[in-house]
Amino acid sequence: MAKSKESVVLTRREALLLSTTAGLGAALGKPAFGSDSVKTGAHQEPGNVSTPRTAVATTQYGKVRGFLDGGVLTFKGVPYGATTAGENRWLPAKPPAPWTDEYPALAYGANCPQSLHPWTAIEQTFLFDWDDGWQSEDMLKLNIWTPGLTGKRPVMLYMHGGGFSFGSSYELPSHDGAQMARHHEVVQVSVNHRLNILGFFEAAEIGGSAYEDSANVGMTDLVAALKWIQENIENFGGDPNRVMIYGQSGGGSKVTTLMGMPSAVGLFHRAAAQSGGGGNIPSRDQQKELARQTMKELGLASNDIGSLQKMEWTKLLAAGNAAAAKINPPGRPMMGPGAPGTPRVGWSPCVDGKVINMRSFFDAAPEISKNVPILVGSVSEEGNQMSSRPTEEEWHANLAKAYGEDKATAIVAALKKAYPQKKIQTLSYICSGTPGLNGLGMRNNVVKMAQQKHALQAAPAYAYYFTWQTSILDGVPGAWHTADLQFCFDNTKRCEQGTGNTPQAQALAKKMASSWAAFAATGNPSIPGLNWAPTNPNTNRAMIWDNECRMADDPEGEARKIILT
Repeated sequence: MAKSKESVVLTRREALLLSTTAGLGAALGKPAFGSDSVKTGAHQEPGNVSTPRTAVATTQYGKVRGFLDGGVLTFKGVPYGATTAGENRWLPAKPPAPWTDEYPALAYGANCPQSLHPWTAIEQTFLFDWDDGWQSEDMLKLNIWTPGLTGKRPVMLYMHGGGFSFGSSYELPSHDGAQMARHHEVVQVSVNHRLNILGFFEAAEIGGSAYEDSANVGMTDLVAALKWIQENIENFGGDPNRVMIYGQSGGGSKVTTLMGMPSAVGLFHRAAAQSGGGGNIPSRDQQKELARQTMKELGLASNDIGSLQKMEWTKLLAAGNAAAAKINPPGRPMMGPGAPGTPRVGWSPCVDGKVINMRSFFDAAPEISKNVPILVGSVSEEGNQMSSRPTEEEWHANLAKAYGEDKATAIVAALKKAYPQKKIQTLSYICSGTPGLNGLGMRNNVVKMAQQKHALQAAPAYAYYFTWQTSILDGVPGAWHTADLQFCFDNTKRCEQGTGNTPQAQALAKKMASSWAAFAATGNPSIPGLNWAPTNPNTNRAMIWDNECRMADDPEGEARKIILT
């Protein structure tokens, strides 16, 4: 999921593939249950839904009424900010207006307006089981799952992928937090915020000083959500002093960006960047140029902020995309987090010298979050696109175009040696040579970010590599981009179109979700029977998440180094 500055000329499917960017013992002892649908509204386990008076919680803006399902109190669509529409466009999030009656926190809130995605293969649609949801600029909403409204449990705030342009808190069925609350004694939270041109448009030259922070309001929305958690989560049984932020793909980039933001200091205490992070974001001057060109595309006067605030968002986005296409170098970028070169303009945070003053985990790990431990990792088949079915000759040719003949030959040989049982199609998803996510490139980025964190000589970095191979579709998909979410959220039943919900999948999910919860609770992801040691530049050791979980030194080291030279 995408580094949006690169995704402005991409389809939604391509953007999805772009990155900047307590146990389950009771459930394992009997069959897991679910309705016919495994999408976001389905039940993971038996349990009658009710709306008792005990499912009412207090926030600083008023009471919210949720529901009880299988022992989990659920609150969906809780406002943490006012609408961002009209005159509020590109301004910092405003508090929601207080309410008197109980707010019905019973359904997911709106997603930030965005282009709906085309899928490139029916098989991909089946694996991902995506939910586009509904859209509105009144989207500053949180979702909360908790075992109870009293106590002080660790809080896990998940930030969705899609770069900074697409996606939502419920885009994938894996994001549902009920299992984490039910089996792992945490308060699970997810969030929607401003994206694309609505979240990252430099409007200060157009509208004046009130818009000084406009280029990064998509990120300051997340700071507002974290402040809401600090002020309210105790009323949902959470501990404001044990908040973990984590995200996958573009969500990982949101995590690493927050780790470098002065306004976010002290609002979270652990972090995890999964298949993303460390984006090469543009400068403020670059984003100013994009804004000027966008106004030209729209035929507006350079100071006409009023017309921009009244304009339908699809027209805004189309003009912004056209402007970016004219400014950025021709051709499609080789995508992925940590990609070198001159930053591209588009829909991402920028270094404005105030809200964001560094390219966090691209240039260095930020000093201001040196005491925050971090998990960093990736999956093996990051570049999975089920529409891509190359022969070995086609795969080699694509690699040769990207890396040269000698490196292409070396990559093919290294991957065939490491995985003799995998089909060529699956091997190509580890490193394809075509624009899109690159499993080897992602490993290089994981190593880089972990080494930068280690250089601070403070809180540790824990690295991982998720290699579990699905049996679905003859095992061809491998461990695709987002596959790890099904396991760290303990949602193998809800995501059975990807996991098969096999006994092996359930066992791995128990371990992985327990490890993520332990990290949220203590800052150490080790669990009984599985010691996860911090990584270091000498070994680049990482936890392998598979049917056999184990520590290994520099997984994929031989192959990943080929593309570094």
